Formats: sequence, structure tokens, C-alpha cells
Amino acid sequence: MQLVDDARARAFCNLGIESVGDLLQHYPFRYLDLTHTPKLAEVRAGDEVTVIGRVHEIRVKQVRPKLRITEVGLVDQTGVLIGVWFNQPYVSRRFVEGEHVAFAGRIEEGYGIKQMRQPYVEKLGAEDSPSDLGKILPIHKATEGLSTNWIRRLVICALEEFGDVPDFLPADLRIARDLLPLRSALRLMHFPVDSSDIESARKRLAYDELFLLQLGLAIRRYVHTQETEGVGHTIDGPILSTFRRSIPVELTVDQKTATDEILSDMAQPSPMNRLLLGDVGTGKTLVAAHALCAAADSGAQAAMMAPTEVLALQYANALGELLDASKVNWALLTGSVSAAERKDILQGLATGEIQVVFGTHALIDSGVEFDRLTLSIVDEQHRFGVEQRLALREKGAAADLLVMTATPIPRSLAMTLYGDLAVSYLRERPTGTSGDRTTTQVVGKSHRRQAYDTVRAAVSAGRQAYIICPLVEESDAAKARAAVDEARRLAEEVFPELKVGLLHGRMTSKEKAAVMDRFRAARLDILVTTTVVEVGVDVPNATVMIVEDAERFGLAQLHQLRGRVGRGEKSGEVLLFADPKTAEGRERMTAIASTSDGFELADLDLKLRGQGEILGDKQHGMPDLRLASLVDDVDILVEARKDAQQLVATDPHLADPVHGPLSAELRERFAEASKWVSSG
Repeated sequence: MQLVDDARARAFCNLGIESVGDLLQHYPFRYLDLTHTPKLAEVRAGDEVTVIGRVHEIRVKQVRPKLRITEVGLVDQTGVLIGVWFNQPYVSRRFVEGEHVAFAGRIEEGYGIKQMRQPYVEKLGAEDSPSDLGKILPIHKATEGLSTNWIRRLVICALEEFGDVPDFLPADLRIARDLLPLRSALRLMHFPVDSSDIESARKRLAYDELFLLQLGLAIRRYVHTQETEGVGHTIDGPILSTFRRSIPVELTVDQKTATDEILSDMAQPSPMNRLLLGDVGTGKTLVAAHALCAAADSGAQAAMMAPTEVLALQYANALGELLDASKVNWALLTGSVSAAERKDILQGLATGEIQVVFGTHALIDSGVEFDRLTLSIVDEQHRFGVEQRLALREKGAAADLLVMTATPIPRSLAMTLYGDLAVSYLRERPTGTSGDRTTTQVVGKSHRRQAYDTVRAAVSAGRQAYIICPLVEESDAAKARAAVDEARRLAEEVFPELKVGLLHGRMTSKEKAAVMDRFRAARLDILVTTTVVEVGVDVPNATVMIVEDAERFGLAQLHQLRGRVGRGEKSGEVLLFADPKTAEGRERMTAIASTSDGFELADLDLKLRGQGEILGDKQHGMPDLRLASLVDDVDILVEARKDAQQLVATDPHLADPVHGPLSAELRERFAEASKWVSSG
């Protein structure tokens, strides 16, 4: 095995490679196909190709004070191609006139000259004896101190000495899915003979990643739901019956289905583990309320935790009267309640007198104790850490867990992030609301006056408006300053005749509550705010929203924001001030203006941003997806999920000796697996 010195070892660590196993899973991110290299005269703009030629000329040009362009001319017997690099003058030192090289990238054409911007470059042998022609060369991600060529040589050594790896997949499963043996897949992924080898190898290795992930999630769900004694709730009691009769609206088909699924879970003696996934305005709060009543009917307690005091207060306001009518004793516990109120609430929870409590993370404080908590509901759960969600559930013995989000999630992402949860979907909006009739328009900032006239017209008609301040920086302090400045400008210069309020994250809880109370009571015409209103805020009289610098926001965030208008009988109107500079930015703005379907937007967001950015640390404790794509490999994901669930149904702890290699691999890749599966 080729030795790696300390400097290179540190460089490998920068790539996340600390072992031979890591190196073998450091898959190529592209390939240089030297088996097919068209002549320069044959390529056309838009082609993604590899071409070979001789370096003819190297030039560095100062185009503007801050722009230097490096051009490398490549020639063959038929034509010329220019490789172009921006503000990278050092690139010129990599080339020598007359040497034989390959360029890989997309062909562009400018001023009648074929170009390739920042192509991948591979040095070849002498023109009359090109040693690498006829091969497909892997291109591995490199870093400072590690060239692609050096990594390639080390991978060859690793495969020679350690590539004969045992296959952890059961043979019958591998054969049924027509998958390559693991050792073959590893070799062909790094050094394919032809393009079909890449496809076959990638299919096996992507399946491995997704199968192990789904297997871990399936075992986790089995342990939580089948091997833990929970509470079988009463789902046909008098409190729930009274509540149902008092609901002032007809439930949608989706709401009825989700309610039935949740109550069916709660009736079982094993703990519920369910996600309620609803698009904006589809009424998940009303669905969750049925679960609260079922807990009360069972002589037990329920807690509903929201990420902000504004949202917790809104839930208390929205459901309080209905719970009162059903004779359910409830309370609101947040960080801003007085010491005396807190003492009374804590006593009521400890004795069981309080049956339902709404609150924020204050619910998981060490001093909060329940008499018999059997249902934990966590809203907008992605805003809480894993530890916070578990802390609420653990306030009761094996309490049922319902997590909710109004952020639509692509199907593949839901199966990955929440694969251990059963999922109920809400897509249909209730009748009597006009969310589907909310219009969204992207406007240039030169149309600001017309947008302000739209606000005035709405206020004249007795309606209200939001103006969302731009996300200038990530810090709350910077956003607050932006909101304060904008509110002052609007109140003094634009809308002096109207009542303008201000809401931002730096305000105290009491200040926020006071502002929202005034806005709900229509004592404010316009609310200037940051994204603190993104989730859940419900003021049906608000029908207009202006979003400044909309291109700075993600699609999901914009969709959540516009869900704050059009929540009543009147339709909503959203005006997005935007000036996107990139093709992706323009595509996002076009998408948000053309559809109100949050799930469709979520799919597009996944494609545009990629799974890495969206998953982030939500994957904590789960295997990395180094190769599998939640965009391109949905079919493989579905197969892997089905196979994992079938295996867990027959051998939930992988105790069968035939599953020993699989158990070992799962423990290696899935952080929690050692608690669940046999160690052989």
C-alpha cells in the first residue's frame, strides 16, 4: 500500500477521508471519457464532451481592473478551441505550448470561436503515443495538497490490497434486485471499462446507501412502536364528540382521513409515531385538536409545543373556545407568563387538573412535570432539535408523538428524514378560505408606487397588509434594524395617513403579543415585519403582502410567507419585489408566481438546491448519502424502503446469523443501530 505522509493525511481529512473504507467510498464525481473524443470541427455549442488536442497558445488578458482572463488555445487537425478561466492567472503556469491534453466540459460559442469555460484538464502522453486513449478516467474530488492523479493512484492501490470486500447484502436480495456484487461495483465505479459499467456500479452502491438508511429507520420505528408499551386512548368519548359538534366548518376529505389515521394510532396500545404533513392553509391545527380531545377523554394529558410564542398564543386563541365548549381544562405556558401564573400552571399539570397545555420550549423545562402525559404534539418540528422533541415526549411514559409541519416536503425527502414515522398528508384547503385564489406577482422595484397603491386600496376596503423586510443578514439584530428603519420610512413618508405597526425577532414576547393583538383587532392597517410571521400566523382580514428582495428567500419560505394572506373569505395578493441575477433565481421566481402547490414547489426546491443543502444536519446520526440522489434515485429509494420493511417484518433485530454481515455494516453506518440490532 502506498504510504501517506502527514501532510497528505491532513489533506485527506479535509475531504472526510480517514480510512481505506472512506477512500473506497470517495467516488468519482465525473469521468473523462477518452473512448470517444470528437474532432474539434465536429463539436457544437451545448455539447458536453471530452476533446483532445495540442496546446497552441497561452494568454492572460487584463480586461477590466478587476477581471483577468486566461485563455489556452487547443488545436487538432480540424480546428481550434479556447479554454477560458476568469481571475485565475496561475492557470497559465499549468500548461506548456505543444503538450498534449484533454479538455472536458460544455462547448460554448462566442464571436464565432468555440470555447470551454474552466474545463477539466487531463495531461496526456506524447501525441504519437497517448497512453490513456481508449480509457475512461475517474475524476475524484481533490483538495490542496492532493491532486486527482495522486488520489487515482492511491485508489488503485487500495482496490488491489483491500478491494476484495465481503458482501453484506443477502444474496437473495442482491439477485432479486439484479445488483452487482459489492467488490465488482467498487472496482467498476472507480475504473469503468465502458459507460454501462458506471450505471451498473452506481445502481448497486446507491441502493446500498438507501437500503441501509431505510433499514435503520425501519428498525427504529419497530422498536419505538412494537416493543414499547404505550397507552390505548379512547377515541369515541364524550369530549371528542362534543368537540366535533362544535366545529364551525366542514372538514375536508384530507382532514377526515388524517384524523382517522391519527385516532386509529392513538387507540393502539403501542406508541404513535406520526407526521402530519400539510400544505399552507390546509388546517392541520383542527386535525391535531381531535387528538388533544382523545387524550382528555382518556383521563390523560396532552402537550402541544410550538416554536414561537406568537404561534403558541395563536393556537391557544384558535382552540381555546372549542376546548372550553368541550369542558377541557387548558393552559398556555411560555417564557413570558408571570411567576404566579407559572406556579399555578405547574401545579395544575402536576396534579392532572390541566388536561391540555399549549406552549413553547418552556414545556420542556426541568421544573415542568405532568401527572399523566400521553400525547406530545410538536409543531413545525424542524425548528426544534432532536433532543428538544424527545424531551417533551419523555415527560410522559411512552407518550404518543405527533409531529407537524406546514412546510411541504418532497416524497423522497419525507421517506429519508421521517422514514421512522407514519405520514398523513393534507393537500386540500378547507372551503371558505381563498388560499388557492391568492395571486402572486413578481414585480420590478420601479413599480413600488403601484404596489403601495394596492396596499392603500386594500386598507380602504377595510383590509390589512403585511410588508416583509428583506433578509439582509442572518443575525436577528440586523433584521431588526432593517425592519425598524423600513417601518419608520413607511409610516413617515409613504403611509402617513395609515396605522403602521412593527414586529421583529428582537422584541420581547409581551411586545410581540401586543403587536399581534392590535393587528388581529384591525387597530393596525399595515404590519411591517421580518420572517417571524412565516409560520402559522393567522389574520384572515390580511389580504395583501409585499416582500422586499424576494430573491433572497428560499421557495419554501416564500410559500410560507404568502400563506399569511388569503386565509379568509377574500382572496390574497402577493407582490414580490425581486431582481434575480442568476438563472436559478429567475426560475425560482417564475415557479413561486406560477403555482400555489407547495409540494410541487418543494420538488423544484430539491432539484435547484440539492439534497445536501436541504438535508443539512437533519441527517444527524443517519448514514451519509455520498452517491445516492433524492432527486434522481426515487425509484431505487422506493425499492430499498420496501426491502427494508420486509426484512424487519421477519427479522427486526437482524438476529439471524445469515444477516450478521448486514448487522455489522448497519452498526458501522447508522449511529443508533448498536442499540437495536444483534452484534452477532
